[in-house]
Amino acid sequence: MTALRATPNFYRFLSLYVWGALPPIVQRAISAWYARIYDHPLSRHIIAPYCKAHYKDERYLQQFSPASGDKEYKNFQDFFTRRYKQPVRPGHDYVWGSEGLFCEYGRIDQLPLVYVKGDKRHPRAIFGAAAAEIPDNYYFANIFLHNNNYHRIHAPVSGTIRRMEHIPGELVILRPWIYPQDPSQPALRNERYNVDIEDAQGRMWYLSIVGGPAVGTIVMNPLHIGAEVQVAEEIGSFLLGSTCCYASPEPVSKACVGQTVFVGEDW
Repeated sequence: MTALRATPNFYRFLSLYVWGALPPIVQRAISAWYARIYDHPLSRHIIAPYCKAHYKDERYLQQFSPASGDKEYKNFQDFFTRRYKQPVRPGHDYVWGSEGLFCEYGRIDQLPLVYVKGDKRHPRAIFGAAAAEIPDNYYFANIFLHNNNYHRIHAPVSGTIRRMEHIPGELVILRPWIYPQDPSQPALRNERYNVDIEDAQGRMWYLSIVGGPAVGTIVMNPLHIGAEVQVAEEIGSFLLGSTCCYASPEPVSKACVGQTVFVGEDW
């Protein structure tokens, strides 16, 4: 039991005080080099054993096709950034825009402060310049995308893009079980793209797309301020590893912390 408890502490130390002590430019250079391994044609041979180990339901993988548009995956990155064969058809006005582990949730005004490099920060800060305008009665949700999850990000609501912001940041390890007391720690430090969407009722939905180690690139679709997006429309993707955070006017009603959520499922 002692060894099991020590493991998250060890990885937390490694993430924050060893890897996290490197300058961000070095983190990104190493991550980009690592990501290139998965662009090599030989990496396609990893796909079959990886799928056998991580996917018990074959119907799950049948939903997708290679990102390249080819009939077969040409490398692991092509698999990792796979696309849905058919557009996601949501059954609700508010949906999950990412697939992954629902690891943190709460009302904005009830979230605890998080220590980041000796300073206390509120999870609001994840959303950058928009942090101060997020109402206290909004709801915060944190979704961790494991390597075996679908890594494209979709709009959680129909509306108009009102703000887009890139925060360079760091690339510390994302895995939430390393930070059981403060899962928001990496999102407060790491590189991210923030996107604000105004819905038909004039309410803002805040989305933060957070990168992590081994992320070669966060690729945003060609959006612009004033662009209209439809609920479940794809807006970006990750090349390895990620987290997605939301601040929304609607409470989550169809999922609980600890569950896996899927793109297009009811909020």
